[in-house]
Amino acid sequence: MRLRWQPGRPTPRTARWSCPRKSRSPFAVLGACAPDSLLRSLPAGVAGVAGFSRRPLSLPSQLASQRGFGGKFALCLPVFAIFGDSPVNMSAPGQAPGYADYTTIIPYTPLLTNPANPAPAGYYIPVKGISVSWHGANTEAILPSAALELDTAAGTGGVVLSTATPYMIMRPDLFDAFAKAFDDVIIRGKRPMTTVERVLPAPKPFKLCYSGGFPLLKRPVLPDMPYINLELGAGATGNWTLFNNNYMVQVDGALCLAILPTGAGGMPVDGEPAVVIGATQLENNLLVFDLEKQVLGFSELLDFSLSSCISSTFFRN
Repeated sequence: MRLRWQPGRPTPRTARWSCPRKSRSPFAVLGACAPDSLLRSLPAGVAGVAGFSRRPLSLPSQLASQRGFGGKFALCLPVFAIFGDSPVNMSAPGQAPGYADYTTIIPYTPLLTNPANPAPAGYYIPVKGISVSWHGANTEAILPSAALELDTAAGTGGVVLSTATPYMIMRPDLFDAFAKAFDDVIIRGKRPMTTVERVLPAPKPFKLCYSGGFPLLKRPVLPDMPYINLELGAGATGNWTLFNNNYMVQVDGALCLAILPTGAGGMPVDGEPAVVIGATQLENNLLVFDLEKQVLGFSELLDFSLSSCISSTFFRN
């Protein structure tokens, strides 16, 4: 279900959302007004923010209680959200009739909660390691023991998803280990006659930037760059790989990793997670949240399936 915002009456704290289909079914949700000063940082044309956390006033929670959708919803940023136990049909070249229900073919991982938080909001996933691979070269980031685990007593650590954080962020010791692994793979994996060099100093706020000629892939037509592998823990049916468009941004003629350290000189973040997977990493990636089964489905970057969020058959109805 893709949702359309409609101002509600009679109070400024209510609003209506409707589904843009032939048969519309409006429903009321609780909202809140905010001064313009708080909205200036939002992208052009955006009128507000909808929360998708586990908390009672989040949009999925309100819809689950009002409309019986259960604890299941799908996001494909920045295009659509679908609520309820619904198929998500998108283009799938090579499969008749040319599309498939991606909820049935993507890998899933358990969702973790932070018991130290009395009102758990974040979606944590079990990550046990990070590695980088490119053209046969593979380097694992050398991390301290249990560096990515969620400390359930203190409520710190762990790997959490956040659409409110633009880029992936890592605790400084983890970032340093990851940066060494990425640099190593760039050196060992680049093709002969390829000139890929570190940019020093990197344009702020980024730490890892490169210049030179990354070759182009044939399908999809994107720069051929290393893969970042999040090695998931017990219960996951696959690992989560970050491809170029989910971690690279172009700045001042350089390609920079949209991955930053926390702390001084890095990106601020609430709480003390070990890693935050940010909005750049989640874009054009189908995410299926099933809060009843406590699992998350993830497609990885849809470009590499020759698909996209906009290819959903939802838009043909």
